[in-house]
Amino acid sequence: MENEIPISIVFSFSGGKDSVLSIYKLLKQNYKIQSLITTITDIYSRVSIHGIREELIMEQANAIGIPLHLIYIPHNCVNEEYERIMLENMSFYKSFGVNYVGFGDIFLEDIRKYREENLKKIGMKCIFPLWKKNTKDLVREFISLKFKSIVVAVDSNLLDISMLGMEFEEFINFLPNNVDVCGENGEFHTFVYDGPIFKKRVNFRKGDIVIKNNYGYIDLYPI
Repeated sequence: MENEIPISIVFSFSGGKDSVLSIYKLLKQNYKIQSLITTITDIYSRVSIHGIREELIMEQANAIGIPLHLIYIPHNCVNEEYERIMLENMSFYKSFGVNYVGFGDIFLEDIRKYREENLKKIGMKCIFPLWKKNTKDLVREFISLKFKSIVVAVDSNLLDISMLGMEFEEFINFLPNNVDVCGENGEFHTFVYDGPIFKKRVNFRKGDIVIKNNYGYIDLYPI
């Protein structure tokens, strides 16, 4: 209904394809995304897990046109400390009447349960726009919408380091059968730099490749 009041939500944002596709779907529904929330590993000034530079994800959020809230967590942060930091920050939004947090998870039941149980402690609920969708269908949708992304991290036990920096649309043609096409099990991560929710393209240049703890990362620099 046109006269319905939009539902306020904040979204847990990694900068990758599942996050961006989730935002696209939320914006098509009755949701107003008040803020994107990204965890940054403090000593590296990079997005936790994905390894994207802090300044680049800021450029990305600016290009999308949604405010970005960076939450800094310690290197090797223990779970109890992580939960405390996150709930403190989510309580801030709860105090302003935001009752929902969005996530780009697709089918990992334990991750969903973990998120729901933690947010329940402060009276907030989770929204999962991609939940239980077929991952091959999601990839087809992502590409058909003309989102553009590159691969920024790979599990070197499953994928070759040479695949880093590939355009996602090309990359998926080389995936072995034991790797989920959305990388839902952490097999790889992406960075989205253009698409229908972007007001402008995010420009960057590729840097060095680093291998750490069986993961390969390609550094990206904003330009």
